[in-house]
Amino acid sequence: MESYALLFAATLNAGTVLAIAALGLLINEKAGIVNLGAEGIMLCAAIAGFATVVHSGNDWLGFAAGMGAGALLAAIFGVLVIWLNTNQYATGLALSLFGTGFSAFAGIKYVQEKLPERMSFSFPVLGDIPLVGPALFRQHPMVYLAMALVAWLVWFLYRSRTGLVLRSVGESPDSAHALGYPVRRIRLAAVVAGGALCGLAGAYLAVVYTPLWVEGMVAGKGWIALALTTFATWRPGRVLLGAYLFGGVTMLQFHFQGIGVDVPSQFLTMLPYIATIAVLAVISRNPAWIRINMPASLGKPFYPGS
Repeated sequence: MESYALLFAATLNAGTVLAIAALGLLINEKAGIVNLGAEGIMLCAAIAGFATVVHSGNDWLGFAAGMGAGALLAAIFGVLVIWLNTNQYATGLALSLFGTGFSAFAGIKYVQEKLPERMSFSFPVLGDIPLVGPALFRQHPMVYLAMALVAWLVWFLYRSRTGLVLRSVGESPDSAHALGYPVRRIRLAAVVAGGALCGLAGAYLAVVYTPLWVEGMVAGKGWIALALTTFATWRPGRVLLGAYLFGGVTMLQFHFQGIGVDVPSQFLTMLPYIATIAVLAVISRNPAWIRINMPASLGKPFYPGS
């Protein structure tokens, strides 16, 4: 039973990376922007966060650095696709390729670096409950912040005026523009906020989840986070559940190896990506359901005055 408690705890930890990144991409897509550069953003944020912690010894400064790096790259992406009307998909792919190469270059001297001793977190009394304590109450604070972020985002998108305006920009930017809303600035703000969350996910990956720096360490998590937004039909609560689902699939490979299941390690490594493809294939069988939930102007450029 203890092994299952540890598996559940690891699932929450792994799912947090995907959840934070996917929530950032959800904000982008609610405003009508598709950002395929999440992988590159997370890699650059990972090295920014890791290097900051190496030199400062402060994890929270590392998270701030990761968010700053993510916001900066997202702002550049936003200016290109929102003001210069470059193709969103091509620009996102270019950003992903740039982030992969730049992070590898910038991180060369940090490959052998080690972070200060990691702190352990536990709720008083609750953390000592057998089985439940290690699974639920000994997580890093960022795990609980990700859950709180989901609750806040549900309120923001569906109950606040600002969130309703953001959604209207994603549904019909021409109508929002006709009502006097600055569509381009709203979209840029959404892109920057989404990039900051992708950056936070990358920093968390390098500072807490691993914790180390290795070239290409994001290993497709940016693409899985992108798929999660479709899997969740653009609903924050479903994003969190989907992130934990994929996090659990990722952790199964280590659990199987730990209990001695004789399965090739290469197959176990493939599990998260097989699950991603399978889920998207199932969802794609009902395109009407996707159209109902998808922002109507997703991926479409906006030309003021046209």
